[in-house]
Amino acid sequence: MALDIFTEQAVTSSDKTFYRMRKEIVDGEIPSGTKLSETELSTKYTVSRAVVREAINRLEACHLVERKANVGARVVTLSEAGLEELYQVRESLEGMAARLAAIHMTDEDIQGLNALLGDHFDEVKGGESYYQEAGDVDFHYRIILGSKNNHLINMLINGMYHLIRMYRVQLGMAGPRVTTAFDEHKHIVRAISNRDPELAEMLMRRHIQYSKNNIANKLSSDNSKERSS
Repeated sequence: MALDIFTEQAVTSSDKTFYRMRKEIVDGEIPSGTKLSETELSTKYTVSRAVVREAINRLEACHLVERKANVGARVVTLSEAGLEELYQVRESLEGMAARLAAIHMTDEDIQGLNALLGDHFDEVKGGESYYQEAGDVDFHYRIILGSKNNHLINMLINGMYHLIRMYRVQLGMAGPRVTTAFDEHKHIVRAISNRDPELAEMLMRRHIQYSKNNIANKLSSDNSKERSS
């Protein structure tokens, strides 16, 4: 199946601009809520306004940018309400992906998933962060592909993946949550390895609920600090 969203072998300036803007938005280099000026961005990336406009349209399609009347295009704002809605859908769909992965992943796929966790352990044992790059080095991405369900993969990867990553990268990959999230990943992989679809789905749903609660707490804390400053 051709999923080209992580192949940075961009053949056009529009592709390159889109990939770069997407990464900068997800990583917070372009902060949430930022108004996007075609003129300023065309200067920054040394491309035409038409190229920037196309990139913004693509970012809107993957929910990283929103347009409002009389305001124009802005980077989405990370909010508790937005998190709740997004993670309700994520819990359901990724739970299904884990269930299907336990059925359809090949033995080689599962070996790769276990090897990936081994690589992640070196990062997690320090206990400070658990930053997963996008694509094949991301635990969740591997399981989504492992579902072998093209409709589900398209909904998650092309529709929601980068907005989810925006919350995860900016708010959910540091602190005490690091080691517990890694342990939850291990239990999910064990259920998939044992070909136990019901347990894999339950553990994935629970993992995403815990992640949502962790991010919600950080959002609430950040909002309280802003109000008191």
